[in-house]
Amino acid sequence: MIYHVVTLDDWLAAPDRAYSPASLPSDGFVHCSPDEDTTLAVATAFYRATPGPLMALLIDEQKLDVLVRWEAADPAPPPGVAPDTLFPHVFGRINREAVDGVMEIARNEEGDATGLAVW
Repeated sequence: MIYHVVTLDDWLAAPDRAYSPASLPSDGFVHCSPDEDTTLAVATAFYRATPGPLMALLIDEQKLDVLVRWEAADPAPPPGVAPDTLFPHVFGRINREAVDGVMEIARNEEGDATGLAVW
């Protein structure tokens, strides 16, 4: 399982189509994380001030119909993540059949991600 952080509004925006974050055209891939702890670190580092519910897509890499490459963070992983951690980068839109679950990212008052909760 690999993980992708997304706002609830973005995930629900086009339920009849493959999911595509706004960053895909500029980055060339969908940023994902290898595990729950790394996902929480990413949410804290990059989504702390994001309003509304924040979700983690649980993606079965084997069900994706596009290329996935495991690559080092560039320039560095978020705080709390080991420097040698490889991140799964999905080179295309995420077909919804590959999403095996969606969990809400619990956050404290400061916006730090504290865990994943059943949604």
